[in-house]
Amino acid sequence: MDVVVVGAGQAGLSAAYHLLRRGFAPGDGFVVLDADDAPGGAWRHRSPSLTMAAVHGFHDLPGLPLPTSAPDRPAREAVPEYFAAYEHAHGLPVLRPVRVRAVRPEPDGTAGPGGRHGGRLLVETDAGAWSARALVNATGTWTRPFVPYVPGAELFRGRLLHYAEYRGPEDFRGLRVAVVGGGASAVQVLAETAAVAETLWVTRRPPVFRGGPFTPEAGRAAVALVEQRVREGLPARSVVGVTGLTDSPALRRARELGALERQPMFDRMTATGVAWADGRTADVDAVVWATGFRPAVGHLAPLGLREPGGGIRLEGTRAAADPRVHLVGYGPSASTVGATRAGRAAARELHGLLRAPVAV
Repeated sequence: MDVVVVGAGQAGLSAAYHLLRRGFAPGDGFVVLDADDAPGGAWRHRSPSLTMAAVHGFHDLPGLPLPTSAPDRPAREAVPEYFAAYEHAHGLPVLRPVRVRAVRPEPDGTAGPGGRHGGRLLVETDAGAWSARALVNATGTWTRPFVPYVPGAELFRGRLLHYAEYRGPEDFRGLRVAVVGGGASAVQVLAETAAVAETLWVTRRPPVFRGGPFTPEAGRAAVALVEQRVREGLPARSVVGVTGLTDSPALRRARELGALERQPMFDRMTATGVAWADGRTADVDAVVWATGFRPAVGHLAPLGLREPGGGIRLEGTRAAADPRVHLVGYGPSASTVGATRAGRAAARELHGLLRAPVAV
């Protein structure tokens, strides 16, 4: 076929919609491969305690607005329901569960658009292989939670979990909980657990509280910082990670509960808690690592896209090392509005590269 889209989250569905609009036929023109067994992308795996009232900045997918939901409805129910309706409304060819293991140049590929990268790509999965002229990678970050190394972590007798495993505050009622991280995820955990547990907030750097509304200008400036890194071939940072902490119900609730008294990052862990180099210690029963995620791009390794700086250099959404490969929901487009726009940009470029007919 012409294009394989890997991932059916916000970015993948946006790319699929725009490929359809550009004349790529569902099924033989393009297909979407999704590792999950049902629609919803990463939203299916969020904590049940994250309600629609706490979801801010969600951007509609093109061609179908997000229906109004009750504020207390879990986002892990409402958003996947919306994604399922979206796939059905536009007749998108999503195959699941299909897990992509590797993408590599197809042996003996015939010449085509893209110069030395003009052959086809072989997309190897647990359900067989697809041969494609181009690839849109929309695998996001949720499957690659990042946990920093801390000496002594193996000695700790309490519970260690990443934000990806967090399922609400009830698991911590009456306990002592350290929340590590300076972003919105950490604030969400603090706002919930501080009502039922003794909390300790720990960050590597002092948190940045952004006063006033988060303006479009501030958003563009944050995206530009991340975009500069991927243009230089450096590892991508999240847009959220450079915006600072904006005013939100979770931030206000955490402040009301007195949970925003931040401590610097501890230097080591003990059997019963954490310790700093100056001799201070704190006993805790659990540590929640709200320390972010890394892009899930290991399956692209056979294509040799990484630069010496460790990242994949992009020109727009196109991998600089291979014009057949586009990454959406990566780096500067790793937000709902960014992912939607990136899907459109990738489809436009691939239409130009592959010269697919435009539907009337």
